[in-house]
Amino acid sequence: MEAEKIWSLAVITFSLCLASLVMAEEDSALRTYIVQLHPNGPTRIPATSELLHRWHISFVRDSMSSSEESEDPSSRILYSYRSAMEGFAARLSQLEVASLRRLPGVIAVRPDRKLQVHTTYSYKFLGLGTSASGAWARSGFGRGMIIGVLDTGVWPESPSFDDRGMPPVPRKWKGVCQEGQDFNSSNCNRKLIGARFFTKGHRVASAPSPDNPNAVLEYVSPRDSHGHGTHTSSTAGGVSVPMASVLGNGAGVARGMAPEAHIAVYKVCWLTGCYSSDILAAMDVAIRDGVDVLSLSLGGFPIPLYDDSIAIGSFRAMEHGISVVCAAGNNGPIMSSVANEAPWIATVGASTLDRRFPALVRLGNGKFLYGESMYPGNRLANSGKKLELVYVAGGDKGSEFCFRGSLPRDKVRGKMVVCDRGVNGRAEKGEVVKEAGGAAMILANTEINDEEDSVDVHVLPATQIGFREAIRLKAYINSTRRATARLVFGGTVIGKSRALSVALFSSRGPSLTDPGILKPDVIAPGVNIIAAWPQNLGPSSLPEDSRRVNFTVMSGTSMACPHVSGIVALIRSAHPKWSPAAVKSAIMTTADVTDHSGKPIMDGDKPARIFAMGAGHVNPPRAINPGLIYDISSNDYITHLCTLGYGTSDIFTITHRNVSCHELLRKNRGFSLNYPSISVTFKDKATRKMIRRRVTNVGDPHSVYTVEVEEPEGVRVRVRPRRLVFEHKNQVLSYRVWFISRTMGVKSSEGQLTWVHSENRVRSPVSVTWKHK
Repeated sequence: MEAEKIWSLAVITFSLCLASLVMAEEDSALRTYIVQLHPNGPTRIPATSELLHRWHISFVRDSMSSSEESEDPSSRILYSYRSAMEGFAARLSQLEVASLRRLPGVIAVRPDRKLQVHTTYSYKFLGLGTSASGAWARSGFGRGMIIGVLDTGVWPESPSFDDRGMPPVPRKWKGVCQEGQDFNSSNCNRKLIGARFFTKGHRVASAPSPDNPNAVLEYVSPRDSHGHGTHTSSTAGGVSVPMASVLGNGAGVARGMAPEAHIAVYKVCWLTGCYSSDILAAMDVAIRDGVDVLSLSLGGFPIPLYDDSIAIGSFRAMEHGISVVCAAGNNGPIMSSVANEAPWIATVGASTLDRRFPALVRLGNGKFLYGESMYPGNRLANSGKKLELVYVAGGDKGSEFCFRGSLPRDKVRGKMVVCDRGVNGRAEKGEVVKEAGGAAMILANTEINDEEDSVDVHVLPATQIGFREAIRLKAYINSTRRATARLVFGGTVIGKSRALSVALFSSRGPSLTDPGILKPDVIAPGVNIIAAWPQNLGPSSLPEDSRRVNFTVMSGTSMACPHVSGIVALIRSAHPKWSPAAVKSAIMTTADVTDHSGKPIMDGDKPARIFAMGAGHVNPPRAINPGLIYDISSNDYITHLCTLGYGTSDIFTITHRNVSCHELLRKNRGFSLNYPSISVTFKDKATRKMIRRRVTNVGDPHSVYTVEVEEPEGVRVRVRPRRLVFEHKNQVLSYRVWFISRTMGVKSSEGQLTWVHSENRVRSPVSVTWKHK
């Protein structure tokens, strides 16, 4: 027994020692952190960049232990921030983080976050005509504006970045064309006026090798290794490119939303992802470079604004007069999945176009299934030859999802293979089928994907079908001993399809961090968008794809975001003195809730609600001349943060200002942010709420607006005054709205409030929610 006790004690002692060693190793391991400093703390911010860097080094030195005195603290600093935020990014141990948090002047130390990246026809769909009275002409095609795009870089040789006919580089521009791997200053021109790259220890370089011949070369430069950044940049501001297509599909003239705007690219996303330290560094530099618009087709999941580097950096950008446009995220249709929720950001969801790429499945029993594809077709696909259908399911290799190595060659060789969507990429499934000897593929939506129809440039004859068609397909396969089918490709079809709809994948509200603000703000085209593409990549993005194109198709709120970024550039070009809030208001209050035929915007098989589409679908021609705008100052945003219950330190982290919420709320009793949309929440016995709004006349100097109200279910709405009489341009008038609850039987309802003039309709969506205990 004594020996057992000694042995047990020895085991416990060894375990404790091992745990101590592990903890010590974890404490000493270096990770990236963003350190935010107080600009008015015990030490003031130095005036020059060199002194600033030394100041930041001093904080790292003071946090290091005596055993680390021989190490140079400057080697730990990754970035020094001074425009988007006061502070720096550094590689630190947990012990050093704890020490830093105790130092005077340090207000926050946050771990680096990894985020992800979230058109020949869309400009026509949005009503951007080329006539003398069109929105493009009235806005000067975005001339003089600089759109800064934070993404995966750029392929400068793309015809979308040709600078023939472009105006000179604006004098305000202070940026550079940073040299790097296969990229130098000659790659920039009057269209692509600047390019930088940001990576500090996060990128894992890859290149083709004998062991991995299909690896993608990741350029240590602004050059795009992924394609995403080239696509988004050209969507925002690409020049006109005639006869553009994707292997013959979607042929037409490719143009960005603001074809005469200048593009500045900031590469912050790599094959490993996009890190907040790099993003903040890019925003920090972009503010000083002189951009007018920042476009970020990236993000993560909802987090508090004081922990969100994009929210913090964009607040400072907004104070410098820069409009910040962000993707809402691709986590729909889950409710409250919307990212980039800060009210000073324009948050964009995704919609469909009325363009289709039909690729039908003709079954052996003579029936047709509807599908879509951008595969260019070949003799096999269009000859009328039937192929045997096979659906390999039920194994432990994920064969139904067509994982690599999961398909038995003897079962799929020469056949048309059915692959369920999910887990691995859509185009990748086709490559798996091809490698296993399959002749064609049907990509079948699952219940999760429903009827979502993002097309791909497949590497073999293939089509994608919706969930209902997938049920019919599998029922047919199970009904016969030898199921057969052939694919029939229909090219490009425009204008003969369903009503405009919200993309299934587009993230939805309500906002988790700020439920008083309706997010997303608007939706824009984000499904099957054709735009520029690097010539080092195949149109499917697969390493094995040897085809080369100048354009390809992509889907996501990443594609919707640059549409709005370009539209913002158009509005700012037409109205250079407008604030970012005024520009966003113009886009929101003129947005459509119906399609071109007057049918409601749909979300699946039902009309879309506010938390799916925000204020509606962007309408650039109307946004150029909105009539009235809702403007918001920096101080208004700060007071709004107080209404959220944020503490002084939280607000300082976001706004870099010391404020007394008690004093602000006392001076602004009943404050409500002057947002273009309206959100009201009733709690328990609360039966009446009042909100205030003020509008600025940016239309006819002498104009009268009358109010129209569509009351939400269960709510009576009273507006005072009911008429707004303006006597000069830029006049500001206020109104009040009372919401009287008449029921507690529903959780939420929607309506709208519209100010109507002979030439303008200024619409605000209204959401009412009851909080039941």
